[in-house]
Amino acid sequence: MTRVLAVFTLTVAIGFALVPFLTSGFNGFTADQFPVPQIDPPVQPAGYAFSIWGLIYLWLIVGAVYGLVKRPDAPGWHAARPALLVSLLMGMFWIPLAQVSVLWATALIWLMLVTSLAALLRAHRQDRLWLREPIGLYAGWLTAAACVSIGLMLAGYGVTGPTVAALIALALALLIATAITRARPDTLAYPLGVIWALIGVVVQNSAPLDPAPLGLAIIGIAALAAQAWRNARTRD
Repeated sequence: MTRVLAVFTLTVAIGFALVPFLTSGFNGFTADQFPVPQIDPPVQPAGYAFSIWGLIYLWLIVGAVYGLVKRPDAPGWHAARPALLVSLLMGMFWIPLAQVSVLWATALIWLMLVTSLAALLRAHRQDRLWLREPIGLYAGWLTAAACVSIGLMLAGYGVTGPTVAALIALALALLIATAITRARPDTLAYPLGVIWALIGVVVQNSAPLDPAPLGLAIIGIAALAAQAWRNARTRD
């Protein structure tokens, strides 16, 4: 059963990576997908930041190949695979859904986040580069992306203004990221995934300048980087 699960994980990881090539891809929600159009929303990272998906797809696939070949029956790998498999399976439907419904895409990305974090927290300390780190990078980006979706929903449906929505979303992302970085101090890619998204937010809010979300993003980058540094020193 463990070997079958390893095969399924690799198959779904490959399918997940193929989705952008089978669709028009995704670089953020468009302004007209919201009742209140979101034009250059401060909560959404600059478009280049979405390029991280290339590394995420590749690393997840390579990790799944390694797991299938080298660790098909390892308990530490098996503990993480079910949640990861569910997250990636849901992810195969996310881009098509995001193109037609922000609401349902937001619900789905939160389910993807929860299951990816479950996989990360269950992953064994063995084979850091092929098990924990690819899952960590995936979960780190999803942490930011899921919170960005909340911010876009708040502003896009007129609950708050764009700046307040961005601050709420960033605060939520930092709360989750800080907790997970402390819970899994042996994973560097997770905080780096969140930091990458926050750098994209900094770029997004630099021109035109929106100082509140820009400042909070910079504070978040510094705090997560400091925590990751402390974790690395503790490991060493």
